[in-house]
Amino acid sequence: MYALAARIIAQASRSRPADEALRRTLRSARLSRVDSGVVRRLVFAYYRWRGLLDEPDNLPKALRQAGEIAAEFQSAPETFSGERLRAVAPGWVFSHLNASPEWLRALQREPPLWLRAKRGEADAVARALGNTRRGPLPDALLYSGDQDLYRTESFQNGNFEIQDLASQVVGWVCGPKPGETWWDACAGEGGKTIHLSGLMGNQGLIWASDRSDWRLARLRLRARRAGVYNYRARRWDGLAQPAPRTRFDGVLLDAPCSGVGTWQRNPQARWTTTPQEVKELAGVQRRLLDGAACAVKAGGRLIYSVCTLTRPETVEVKKAFESAHPDFAPLEITHPLEAGCRSDCVWLWPQNHQCNGMFIAAWRKRQPG
Repeated sequence: MYALAARIIAQASRSRPADEALRRTLRSARLSRVDSGVVRRLVFAYYRWRGLLDEPDNLPKALRQAGEIAAEFQSAPETFSGERLRAVAPGWVFSHLNASPEWLRALQREPPLWLRAKRGEADAVARALGNTRRGPLPDALLYSGDQDLYRTESFQNGNFEIQDLASQVVGWVCGPKPGETWWDACAGEGGKTIHLSGLMGNQGLIWASDRSDWRLARLRLRARRAGVYNYRARRWDGLAQPAPRTRFDGVLLDAPCSGVGTWQRNPQARWTTTPQEVKELAGVQRRLLDGAACAVKAGGRLIYSVCTLTRPETVEVKKAFESAHPDFAPLEITHPLEAGCRSDCVWLWPQNHQCNGMFIAAWRKRQPG
């Protein structure tokens, strides 16, 4: 197991993420589900605890030490001091966000697996899958089993999607109504497009765009399985093309970002992301937000979301947008996971909400005159 895990880590690089190398290697190795799970845990333990390893480049030794530290943490996480935990993240991140000991401790835990059931199907999905309990949102399910969910009949029939709770919160903040017209500007593979459609009762219209043709192809496949038909998918590069001439009731910009909010799920990214990238991405986000704003009709809503927690990509982008666009008024949002909490932005932290880190802001375009 250790030799196979070392081979996967040696294959991983900035251009080839560890989870991709893991999938390909395990597919060809033909291991049992139990052995595959052991290899996966070894690989992820290496990246989670890399900052505490004596010789991280000596993979056989490093993997054994990572496994020992992971076992120690699992049995007594409270014994890991804040100072010791600072080593599990790169030094630059501490000047970019509130990297509390609680956040760092949350990064070292196995991430929860969230599902989003089709509207009205949550109880049926939970019964079909087992090892599932209801979450804090109407369609959210927390799964703790070990079966291959993609092979289940319930998934094949489109009764649920694998979608983190933070991404589900974005859909609820958007709050689309049946019959409205929405634009999911950076739709990726369509997880949020499908959720918006569900919230709209498959009524109205969603424009789903992305700069990647293969992501749009995946979106079409997912939408077909989910029974979503009230959408149009088309390629759009927000840095090279103007926004559509159509004016929408709502625009969601789930912008490309550094992904710091996903470091619990993707620990390799801690050691490949740089502060220069954060700076560059903040510039991209501002440009995309300016373009998306052009497509919002008077009285319509603009939602900005990023699965990161760095100040340059969150509050600083929000501040810059509001300075440049006085015709957009910040919307007060009721936090979907915190009763009684209202603000003009939503923060989601893994230590508080058991999900990816996420930042969401919303505005309404003022009526003229």
